[in-house]
Amino acid sequence: MPLDWILMLVLAWLLIGSAGVLALRRLTLVARLLFPAGGLVGLLLLVAAALALREAPASAVLPLGLPSLPFHFRLDSLAAFFLMVIGAASTGISFFAAGYFRRGEGTPPGLLCLEYHVFLASMVLVVLADDAYAFMVMWETMALSSFFLVIANHRLPEIRRAGYLYLLMAHIGAIGILLCFGVLQANTGDYTFANMRAQHLSPFWASLAFLLALFGFGAKAGIVPLHVWLPEAHPAAPSPVSALMSGIMLKTAIYGLLRVTFDLLHTPLWWWGVLLLGLGLLSALYGVVFAAVQVDMKRLLAYSSIENIGLLVAGIGLAALFAAYGMHPMAALALTAVLYHSVSHAFFKSLLFVATGSVLHATRERSLGKLGGLIRFMPWVAWMTLIGALTSAGLPPLGGFVPEWLLLQSFLFTPGLPNAFLNMLVPVAAALIALVAALAGYTMVKFFGVIFLGQPREEKLSQAHDAGFWERLGMLWLVSGCVALGLFPVPVITLLDAVTRPLVGAGLGAAVSGSQWLLIPVSLERASYGPALFLLGVAVSLALAFALVRAFYHGRLRRAPPWDCGYPWQNPRMQDTAEGFGQPIREIFSPFFRIERSLPTPFDAQPHYRVSVGDHFWHWLYLPVARLVERLARLIGLLQRGRIAIYLLYSFVTLIAVLMVVKR
Repeated sequence: MPLDWILMLVLAWLLIGSAGVLALRRLTLVARLLFPAGGLVGLLLLVAAALALREAPASAVLPLGLPSLPFHFRLDSLAAFFLMVIGAASTGISFFAAGYFRRGEGTPPGLLCLEYHVFLASMVLVVLADDAYAFMVMWETMALSSFFLVIANHRLPEIRRAGYLYLLMAHIGAIGILLCFGVLQANTGDYTFANMRAQHLSPFWASLAFLLALFGFGAKAGIVPLHVWLPEAHPAAPSPVSALMSGIMLKTAIYGLLRVTFDLLHTPLWWWGVLLLGLGLLSALYGVVFAAVQVDMKRLLAYSSIENIGLLVAGIGLAALFAAYGMHPMAALALTAVLYHSVSHAFFKSLLFVATGSVLHATRERSLGKLGGLIRFMPWVAWMTLIGALTSAGLPPLGGFVPEWLLLQSFLFTPGLPNAFLNMLVPVAAALIALVAALAGYTMVKFFGVIFLGQPREEKLSQAHDAGFWERLGMLWLVSGCVALGLFPVPVITLLDAVTRPLVGAGLGAAVSGSQWLLIPVSLERASYGPALFLLGVAVSLALAFALVRAFYHGRLRRAPPWDCGYPWQNPRMQDTAEGFGQPIREIFSPFFRIERSLPTPFDAQPHYRVSVGDHFWHWLYLPVARLVERLARLIGLLQRGRIAIYLLYSFVTLIAVLMVVKR
């Protein structure tokens, strides 16, 4: 059975991690043997999950928990799809990690290997879990293993702070998920998902369970305002770990939200969809605006992940809204866009994070202000990054375009909803989606252009080296996913039918399978897209332009310096900086930012101008809570006098109080 094979692959990952402990400091053995082996296990997981996608659900009970609480696992189409995402992305990331990790990361290579593969195994078991006990155990294992990976270079105080913030937010979210399961079991004492599906909660209790799930999974996904850990943890972690967290781990939160909303809670209420839609659009716009002004390349990608998670949550909200009104084909269209974007984001964001890892190793720089011109010294990484950036920008014919196009179709071609307010809201949301897509393209132009184009901003960049064999192999795998998802959307959407039909009662398979060349989600009269034809048109245009240039200029080539506005010295300082590139966005969307400026005075011997862009939510929400907790801790600390007589007095007073309560 596919479930048996997948559980054995999980065991294989755990054995590979255990082998890393036996070879604790043998970097060559860990990097060249164990990480590639983990990549092959990911590839086998992709195959096994793909074979299980159209199979009937399979269950297993393993006596791994407490005597009266065994672990229940279940493999259905929704779980199989997200297992495919985990297997596909982890294959490329593991191959890349084989060439990435070096000595001096802070954690011994063998221990890093254990944490890495436990992290992968726990994500698989989260998706397979079929009871609250197994789910929470695996969820906490995923959080702890990823925490240790984030603080791999634990000697640096800022990395430790980022790791502790991530762990705190993970546990706060876990409390919300645990309370959600407590509501879903409806006071029956049975915490299996099968029992939760059988319950028919009142609208109040169903809404409470949904809100708790939204809070818990939203904290893990990075939905605004629960996003503050994400731009701190991703830059702190090693690049393969950042790729795993952004490309895969965030999808486990999306999986949990889908599982609760469409499976355990049956039919969603209409206002759930409106809430998800609003939070998703806020997160998408907030994330892309902050990404556009970042000067750290990993923080830029972290905020970009918030943007993409926002799009996914908005799509889930739209699907829930349609399902609440019985519009099942439109719900299937929105849900298909969500699932497609989940796998596409796993590929292109993992590719961008591992590419930044190659740049970081080659230059020892994360600041965009100190990079530039790397396409001369790292051509392989540059071209791979360009494909990832174009995919992230949502340009055809790559994989990022299809889900955003499907999501826009579900917004633009919505039939009349039985609510005037919602009919007004949907077009406004479509306009915001278009704005987010445009800003995402702007951000990717900045990301790629500042790092790879122009002249090097530092002399040491001329010593940069290109990626090695294993790094290239991992990036090639991820690039192939970006290209394949863009060129072959019809087979992918046909596969997704197996996921959407059990959840919303409809699918797009029949609509899109009628044509081999065009993707027609609704009808030919409304919208169609031909990725192969688009690619052919681009290729023909390029070939024609090349032929015309050769014909008229006879192959002659003339080199001249670019126009410099009359400035006689052309050097890297003339290039647009990352700060200058983001300055228009900073001015237009200034209410989004907490801007602090340090201005020079006329009497400064060395004038210095500094601008820092902060997050309002950090100062409005998190710092006040932190100060309150600190004050409470100080008050409670007053009880610790260090004298045994005082402690005996506390015990005596407590005993008297208990006796008085019992007597009453």
